Amino acid sequence: MPHPKFIARLQAIEALSDEERRQVAALPSTLRQVADGEIVLRQGEAASRSVFVVSGFLYQSRIVGDRSQILAFHVPGDMPCLHTLLITPMDADLVGLGPTIVGTVAHSQLRQLLDGSPHLTRAFWRETLIDGAISRQWIARLGAQAALPKVAHLICELAARLDVVGLVKDGCFHMPMTQRHVADACGLSIVHVNRTIQELRHRDLIAWEGSEVELLQPEELRKLADFTPDYLG
Repeated sequence: MPHPKFIARLQAIEALSDEERRQVAALPSTLRQVADGEIVLRQGEAASRSVFVVSGFLYQSRIVGDRSQILAFHVPGDMPCLHTLLITPMDADLVGLGPTIVGTVAHSQLRQLLDGSPHLTRAFWRETLIDGAISRQWIARLGAQAALPKVAHLICELAARLDVVGLVKDGCFHMPMTQRHVADACGLSIVHVNRTIQELRHRDLIAWEGSEVELLQPEELRKLADFTPDYLG
């Protein structure tokens, strides 16, 4: 069955009945471990199963010119390739970030579920619309926002998405990405990212040790980032 965090994610964006939650929980699925840097689905691959994140992180990336561009991060509860139900092949690599557990559900099983439930179809559709809204935010900020608010916005967004599935405690959460990942997501050099994170620390806005991040002044960080979570659902 899909992990409860996936059901919690759907429930957060579209209230589900007890019966609908049971139907989603009854979907046959397979879990597997994914190593850091392991490609789960490759760009150009025609996927026959949709992936959901149980624990850890995934990201989507593609090579643009001579560098890697990260297009999205995916947290527990996300189903990052739901669009492959209707649009194939994959347009980017889907990659593990740190030790990760993913589940997969066959497209045929998903179609059978959604064909029998207009409301669940709307919930899954809304999930893909939110993915699109996140992508538009990234595109807008990639070209128009300075490095400091851009990195702050990424941190705020991930904190908000993790909070939905109960993975933020007292402003602290797990974020296993390196400065290289942040650089590839924000279109910056590693040196620039390092300076930016140091500035956020210097302002006492965040503490970031290893893979643990703490928001020390969340409201001030959101103000710096010009972050409002409306687009997240």
